[in-house]
Amino acid sequence: MTTPHHDGTTTSPPPGCPAHASGWDGLRRLYGPEVEEPYALYRQLRTEYGPVAPVLLPGDVPAWLVLGHWENLEVMGSPQRFSSDSRYWRVSAEGRLAEDSPLLPLTAWQPLVAFTDGPEHARLRSAVTESLEKISAHGTRRYITRYADQLIDSFGHRGQADLMSDFAQILPAMVVCQRFGIPEQEALRLGTAVRDMISGSTTAFESNLIVEEAMRELVARKMEHPAEDFASWLLKHPSGLSPQEVAEHLRQALVAAMSTVNLVAGTLRKVLTDRRFRGNLSGGTMTLPDALDQVLWDDPPLAVVPTRWAVRDTTLAGKQIRAGDMVMLGIAAGNVDPEIRPDLSMSVHGNRSHLAFGAGPHQCPGMDIGRAIADTGIDRLLTRLPDLELAVTEDQLTVVGSWMTRGLTSLPVRFTPLKPTRQAAAPASVVGPALPAAVPPPPPPLPAPQPQPKARARWFGWFRH
Repeated sequence: MTTPHHDGTTTSPPPGCPAHASGWDGLRRLYGPEVEEPYALYRQLRTEYGPVAPVLLPGDVPAWLVLGHWENLEVMGSPQRFSSDSRYWRVSAEGRLAEDSPLLPLTAWQPLVAFTDGPEHARLRSAVTESLEKISAHGTRRYITRYADQLIDSFGHRGQADLMSDFAQILPAMVVCQRFGIPEQEALRLGTAVRDMISGSTTAFESNLIVEEAMRELVARKMEHPAEDFASWLLKHPSGLSPQEVAEHLRQALVAAMSTVNLVAGTLRKVLTDRRFRGNLSGGTMTLPDALDQVLWDDPPLAVVPTRWAVRDTTLAGKQIRAGDMVMLGIAAGNVDPEIRPDLSMSVHGNRSHLAFGAGPHQCPGMDIGRAIADTGIDRLLTRLPDLELAVTEDQLTVVGSWMTRGLTSLPVRFTPLKPTRQAAAPASVVGPALPAAVPPPPPPLPAPQPQPKARARWFGWFRH
């Protein structure tokens, strides 16, 4: 691979850097107050610059944001021009990234499928995709239904619930941990740690250490006692992944799976607040997969993916991109590009050409599991609680997030209380360990942040495209 060119450390943007498009003060920040209304910001950027815009990231680091749908597909499908290998990034190579930059965990290179191209990417991706293909779709849906029922049973007698904390934040962790071979008693603790890790909170570093240690322990167990699960299949794959590579890919996959939380919550919000969804669902003229697609168009789990760097000097939508520039995938912006969606009120039923799962060689390999969790879990919830309704007005719902992702803080609902029922045992035909008799209690609060020695920055996501 070609080593990025290096002209020495500097405190001002080099010629050709995106920051020179209109000067440091002329660029819009893709963080802070600017992104409180991200879609308004995308419209402004599109008006000012067209389908590719220069922006500033935390620390006023310059980058390009791809706003156009077709331009995003062009970047995703052109690894020879736009690489996923962060060692091309000139800002990092020249030492102009602060040691405490929040961009480091997202961009520090590691030998993972998400950071590689060409033959090495093919080797790692084959291990991931072929191991995922061994996960039984039927068995997965059986577990989704079982865990969804357990969750509904845990709050159904109350006649009210917060579908974020009681359902959306728990179901993906329970299902994915079971399918990956992670002990069920660890599911909620790991799910909490992952959500904290990708939030950028003050305890994110400690949360990442929790997840890393859990994955190392899992790999050690599976090397001694392999089973029919994702971790064991990665270890046995002929691509020959090392134990460290397996642990890293498991962590990456676990983080990606937790993006399903926003998909579940976003779809539930649509069903509860949009008459087109609730009315059509009850009338049978629109399926739940159609509703999921609408959410993947309008509110993708990740809005921006900072994972491409220009391999050489090139052009994109008339903009001069220099070798080593960061070129970010604008997933949310591309999904509302007026070139392909001139009227956002029009439904997109049956149209799965959204950018939420990426495209090209880095298309998300776990998208089928994510869709299954949302589809089956929500279907079970609506079946058992048919009169489910929002307990507050829609304008009382709060959405928070960052330049990369946004999600609901809570989703309070009410419904007719369920009569208590005795849980049935899991059928013997279900693959994997016995299901717990009840959903475990929430894990204890994460530890307060403590001073930590310098450590190699980690990538916190799988959903990189």
